[in-house]
Amino acid sequence: MPHSLRHNLTSAYLDAARRLSPRQKRRRIVAYVESYDDVAFWRTLLSEFETDECYFQVMLPSQDSLSKGKKTVLLNTLNADELGSSLIACVDSDYDFLMQGATAQSRRINGNPFVLQTYAYAIENYLCYAESLHEVCVQSTLNDRQLLNFPEFMLRYSHVAYPLFLWNIWFYRHHDNTTFPMYEFNRCTCLQDVSLTHPYRCLEDMSRRVDAKLAELHARFPQDVEQVTALGEELEPLGLTPDTTYLYIQGHHLMDGVVMKLLNPVCTQLRREREKEIRRLAVHDEQLRNELTGYENSLAAVQLMLRKNDGYKGLFLYQWMREDVRRLLAMKG
Repeated sequence: MPHSLRHNLTSAYLDAARRLSPRQKRRRIVAYVESYDDVAFWRTLLSEFETDECYFQVMLPSQDSLSKGKKTVLLNTLNADELGSSLIACVDSDYDFLMQGATAQSRRINGNPFVLQTYAYAIENYLCYAESLHEVCVQSTLNDRQLLNFPEFMLRYSHVAYPLFLWNIWFYRHHDNTTFPMYEFNRCTCLQDVSLTHPYRCLEDMSRRVDAKLAELHARFPQDVEQVTALGEELEPLGLTPDTTYLYIQGHHLMDGVVMKLLNPVCTQLRREREKEIRRLAVHDEQLRNELTGYENSLAAVQLMLRKNDGYKGLFLYQWMREDVRRLLAMKG
């Protein structure tokens, strides 16, 4: 065997051996997350940055109890001696990113390079990324026909919700959680009676509720109207615009009160279309039964497919998170 070939094979073998070496020889960085649902999301992000020198282990924050949640993550990391060297926190931003230091917790999160945050309200907002929702429907129904333009719908939804959302943030920034609480904003901005025949009609109904609440707030707090408008300009560098509002509202509300209200009728219709096609093309009863059974066995619940959705990687907020991980690892290097 020529010397050069033998050298190349040896080098390839050693490289492979290094990659297969026990993980104990690599530096472990523990990443505390808020709940079971968060593990897969953060693993997807952090695994991109694993090397021969380090790897991440995504864990719940408490090893001696079942305590979970953002407060438990922060309690178990921010005061730990190993924070930054072998321990990081990974949390939903909630409103802390938009608060920009208006609260003690937002100062602790926004100012700490070893706390990774979603920037969007929560991981649910990523799962509901409008550009990925058609693919969720395809995975659930195995039917690629587009019944609804999800990006266009969510763009319109965001424009309707935006002015009212600014008021909600305004009160929270002033430590007022009662005048216009989040649950009342959610009530104004949920979808009702979604029709695929007239899909934007539900937005007209939502717009009436939003306008009524805006009129009430303007009448009660006329002295704040200009400052709320100015707040919108202040938040624009944080990614919040009339186009992107849905990414910053409460994640569970977005998923349950908006996106699932769209996905359920869309997927129901797509499945019916596929079943109708099978009935039309089946030559005899046995083939019909076999095809329908095979199709039904291949289907998956739309909510499960939404939970498994990873089509958000092109979202600008996800790119911000990637940059945060790069900076974090550079600091440790």
